[in-house]
Amino acid sequence: MAWLGSLWQALRRYCDDDDPLVATANLVALVVAWNQPFYPLYVYWSVSDVVWPTFFTFLSTPLFAAVPAVSRLNRTAGRALLPLTGIANTMLSAKAFGTASGVEIFLIPIVLLAVVLFRPAERIFGLAISLLALIVFMGLHGRYGAPFHLYSAEEYAGFLTLNAVSAGTLTMFVGLLLAGLLADRAKG
Repeated sequence: MAWLGSLWQALRRYCDDDDPLVATANLVALVVAWNQPFYPLYVYWSVSDVVWPTFFTFLSTPLFAAVPAVSRLNRTAGRALLPLTGIANTMLSAKAFGTASGVEIFLIPIVLLAVVLFRPAERIFGLAISLLALIVFMGLHGRYGAPFHLYSAEEYAGFLTLNAVSAGTLTMFVGLLLAGLLADRAKG
């Protein structure tokens, strides 16, 4: 069991940073990367036993996991990598499952991240990434072509519920982290 404690400490060191915004981006990125392998199970339990399209979402897992490493090289690039990877993963997922899956709802926490991860002097980065998310939604919604697998209307209803709950949970998590940052700033 000691190995579990050692693993946890290694993950904490990988995630930690003196800059609270970088540390927040790192934590969110690792939480997303940690949860991605469970997505096929969530789809199996709440949508359908046809889960093979979910495996395409694993293409983004290394990018989410790399956010802390990139942050060590360039803090701004690391923070930008998180929402940019989220946008790319959302686009791929919309193609894989179809927009009826509601997967584009993940653009909401992605835009929230883009807005909160950058300081006022860096606001242009957050605004540009937010604008990109809006352009992706407005420009591609309904234009992805046929999904990799066409689910039934009942299955798409399950997908919509799954993705709404997941995106809502991620938005809440980001909000709680932001509230913690604001509380820390008020104390210091």
